[in-house]
Amino acid sequence: MPMVMKKLIPKQLILFYHYLTALLAAFYYRFPSKKMIVIGVTGTKGKTSTINFIWSCLTSAGNKVGIISTANIRIGHKEVLNKYHMTMPGRFTIQKLMKQMLNEGCKFCIVETTSEGIKQFRHIGIYYDIAVFTNLTPEHLDSHGGSFEKYKQTKAKMFSALSKHRKIIDGKLVEKVIVANADDEHAKYYLKFSSDKKITFSLSESTADVVAKNINETKDEVAFEVGDSKFKIKILGKFNVYNALPAIIIARLFNAKDKQIENGLKELTKIPGRMEFIDNDRDFSVIVDYAHEKVSLTNVLEVAKNLKKPNSKIILLLGAEGGGRDKSKRPIMGEIAAKNADVVIVSNVDPYDDKAQQIIEDIAVSAEKFGKVRDKDIFTIEDRRSGINKALSLAKSGDIVLITGKGAEQSLVIGGKKIQWDDRTVTREELEKLSKARHS
Repeated sequence: MPMVMKKLIPKQLILFYHYLTALLAAFYYRFPSKKMIVIGVTGTKGKTSTINFIWSCLTSAGNKVGIISTANIRIGHKEVLNKYHMTMPGRFTIQKLMKQMLNEGCKFCIVETTSEGIKQFRHIGIYYDIAVFTNLTPEHLDSHGGSFEKYKQTKAKMFSALSKHRKIIDGKLVEKVIVANADDEHAKYYLKFSSDKKITFSLSESTADVVAKNINETKDEVAFEVGDSKFKIKILGKFNVYNALPAIIIARLFNAKDKQIENGLKELTKIPGRMEFIDNDRDFSVIVDYAHEKVSLTNVLEVAKNLKKPNSKIILLLGAEGGGRDKSKRPIMGEIAAKNADVVIVSNVDPYDDKAQQIIEDIAVSAEKFGKVRDKDIFTIEDRRSGINKALSLAKSGDIVLITGKGAEQSLVIGGKKIQWDDRTVTREELEKLSKARHS
């Protein structure tokens, strides 16, 4: 819907339009989610990784599984990148994808479910059976009237709808289940909703139902134990254990053996744009990650610290979104960058119709307050390709370059115009240019 029309039409009428469109889409495709076991994953961070871990574990146990996530869409073993620049695609698109999953024999459908998607009724016509809560921190608050409470309550609509319908699949009544991260203070809020089972997971809370212990991270993997079972994941970062635990829980619910789950976890070697290493012929590491808020950025920087060699540097490219995203996170990200990275480049990350330079300055000025010096160890480069080139050109042997903020997103939105984009592709192109210049 054009921006001019959105400004002229009353908000309630627009929402009613969204609601009716969602119902019409579900009706048109004959409610495919009623014939599959649907798992919804919500939270602020870790959703895409959690979904891919669940997919891998259920697949390892012999199931055909479809997923719709920020980064990728899978129907069984077929994978494409999410090209829609939104986690939950349009209502007709999401129903069409679920219909394709059903037609191709998927028993499970896993849907990354966001507050923005729920606000625009993209969840209507999706009949959830399992609701997974990962965590909650301030994000997208501007689009929720600046209220964290409204943000939290919007996500709750997926949980409140859980027990309002029943399914019989393969002759069995499908149980309604809530899976929640007990280490997050907001878990209790989501656990209060009605369901047949409630299962909690944790890295520290001994009273949780599933607890990961003896976590050990190397440069190649993260090993951990759940009870007497040992697991390994190849996606680096101890924080990814949080994302793996729901996969263990859900796979066990559907009678997967721990050996199958173990294989599923370690066989997932890449999630697009999530701690994704970019191969290069230089003696430094390049990682692309979606990290776009304080916790995820802190986690990625912590992994880089563990990986880097003595006397080497962490070079970080970051930015923040416009278009109604939480403005208060910008100075916080600047502080985190200044304290944890040796060199910082601040660049565009989807400014939408906001002033790109203002977003960049909000981050850079904060970083300066915490010790960074302009044009010495912090650089402001609005053009993202130029920013990536700068980060790579500064890298020397042993350094780690982190390209954060977009992951595997397939477009960049500037001034309301969508530009084809992929951080990983652009990074490879800029590495190639530097390599040619080096050998010429």
